Amino acid sequence: MDTIFLIGFPTCGKTTIGRELARLLGREFIDLDERVEHQAGMRVSDIFATRGEAAFRQMERECLLEVAHSHAIVAVGGGTPCHADNIDLMNATGTTVWLTTPVETLINRLQRPEYKRPRPAVANLTDGQIARYVNRTYRVRLPYYTQAKIHFDATDIETAADTRRTATRLARLIHPHTPLALT
Repeated sequence: MDTIFLIGFPTCGKTTIGRELARLLGREFIDLDERVEHQAGMRVSDIFATRGEAAFRQMERECLLEVAHSHAIVAVGGGTPCHADNIDLMNATGTTVWLTTPVETLINRLQRPEYKRPRPAVANLTDGQIARYVNRTYRVRLPYYTQAKIHFDATDIETAADTRRTATRLARLIHPHTPLALT
């Protein structure tokens, strides 16, 4: 089985669905941002603040190369597919899944403190600024996201039961003949 890369805008559910998908398929789950944080010894927001985006993107690329052939479920950062040739690398070494979610839902989620606080791009923005940021950034990233091999509606993840159902649908789409760990 190849590596499965979950891509999409922040708050679309890459980590939430990814953890459940990994459990269902009996695979390792890797959150690329967490891997970068572990290797750097600091949070992504601190990397951006002290070393800048270019340094973060270099660390991100190195971690992506490390996991490209891992056969894991990998949740990448929202901007990962848009830098270097990351989308090409992911498409060449695995199955890319774009977790689609309506822009309005993404905006509403990012306006909630629990989603807003850990994200340096929006942490200090007003609700109106977040809406403008999401609309602008989504348009820039869309050409990269649409290069994914699979486009999957991941809107329904608000509860644990919703997430289980959504991840189960995705697991059956990706590997229709693989027995799932449904308990």
